[in-house]
Amino acid sequence: MDTNKLLDGDLSVGSLPSIYQQFQEAMSDESTSFDEIGKIILYDSVLTARLLQIVNSPYYGFSDRIETVSDAISVVGTMHLSDLILSTVVVDKFNSIPESVVNIESFWKHSIACGLIARELASYNEDLDTEKFFVAGMLHDIGQILLCTKLPELTLKILLENQSEPKHLHEAESEELGFDHAELGAKLLGKWNLSEFHVELTKFHHNPSLAPNFAKEASILNFADVLVNIMQLGSSGETTISPELEKATYEGVELPDQVSLSDFKESIYEKFDETVKLFLQPN
Repeated sequence: MDTNKLLDGDLSVGSLPSIYQQFQEAMSDESTSFDEIGKIILYDSVLTARLLQIVNSPYYGFSDRIETVSDAISVVGTMHLSDLILSTVVVDKFNSIPESVVNIESFWKHSIACGLIARELASYNEDLDTEKFFVAGMLHDIGQILLCTKLPELTLKILLENQSEPKHLHEAESEELGFDHAELGAKLLGKWNLSEFHVELTKFHHNPSLAPNFAKEASILNFADVLVNIMQLGSSGETTISPELEKATYEGVELPDQVSLSDFKESIYEKFDETVKLFLQPN
């Protein structure tokens, strides 16, 4: 089966909402002011309210109240605000799939938890941009939504067979389809003109050692994905059997010696519910 056939000719899948595209175009123009960029977002009142709620939440922990989008841009920065917009519009774009296949709320809970863990792990490395990792976690299984939407019966067959004969879901997909959700998701992000960072991390989040340019970053996302499944925070259809943490992947994460895995997980549990409320609130 050709992945391109699942992506080509469907405008609803092949492009992101216009407001994100307009925001990106404004950001690329050095002459555009914060106020002008803010006005683009203001055209979408729901997105505006959501962004202001997020930047004023414990997710960022700012002491002063941020009242306007232009203030948010000046405090958070255009790149980080772009990441927040991307996360928000993608959740809204893919807010339903056949319930008989995968529960969409559980799917996004898994993705949010993966983003939280990846963001936290990246914070221990001073040379990494933590917000990019939250988005990477949010997007890493986007190909699974496409499979559920485009091939619901075949995807359900794979999921059911995988429950009775447990193996990694991406391996079962490859055997049945000739590709997996990671490859399909990476191609979708490429069609959206997202960065090489996001395309590569999505493609190699199950096989980080194969990532040609971002192996360390892909290891962080892989560790986050494994840990989310162990902690059972949502589900994207993976079996409930806890995957083993590969030694090489764990070492690639570089968790500080003073940070125990149990304390780390407790910190994620504390942040999880609040973050889910921010990104999964009804429109």
